[in-house]
Amino acid sequence: MATIKLTKNELKSQKDALKRFQRYLPTLILKKQQLQMVIRQVEMKISEVEEQRNKLYNSLQVWIAVYGESIDLIPLIKIASIVKDMGNIAGVDIPVFRELFFKRVEYDLYNTPLWIDKGLYALKSMAVFDAEIEVLREQIRLLSDELRITTQRVNLFEKVKIPDTKENIRKIQIYLGDQQTAAVVRGKMAKNKIVKVS
Repeated sequence: MATIKLTKNELKSQKDALKRFQRYLPTLILKKQQLQMVIRQVEMKISEVEEQRNKLYNSLQVWIAVYGESIDLIPLIKIASIVKDMGNIAGVDIPVFRELFFKRVEYDLYNTPLWIDKGLYALKSMAVFDAEIEVLREQIRLLSDELRITTQRVNLFEKVKIPDTKENIRKIQIYLGDQQTAAVVRGKMAKNKIVKVS
């Protein structure tokens, strides 16, 4: 810890710093609470999307035998782009999933089985769910990083800055009080000497 000057100017400076810290701390605490709440909401959203994905996957189980044919659907599905917007939560820029676009891939309708359309639709739906889950996980990562930093700042203010500043104010006040008392004593002693001399 740096040494402090034991002056009235330093006392004013320390008091001003304490006011700033005490004014800023509630804002940090509020930001921390907001980040925690949003992280919980995003985690719930991930659970919902994963549940929808699992329902779709389970509904496809009856088609698994049909999909067992030697037709590879992967070349028929090509992602063109993922559309994301940017959102802002408590000062943190986060990606927000909007849509997943696929390239149109032509295939021979006469030489492919009838189920291929349903299979492609199901795989595209699974890909949309996967893309949304990935974006939501990125949101959690960014929000968690900001929460960690905000928690560190809250702890810094609560456990270091505010107690140190209060201690500095106390030391300066004690020193200035001692100096004032010493000045009064010196004044009385000087007055007594003047009285004795006269």
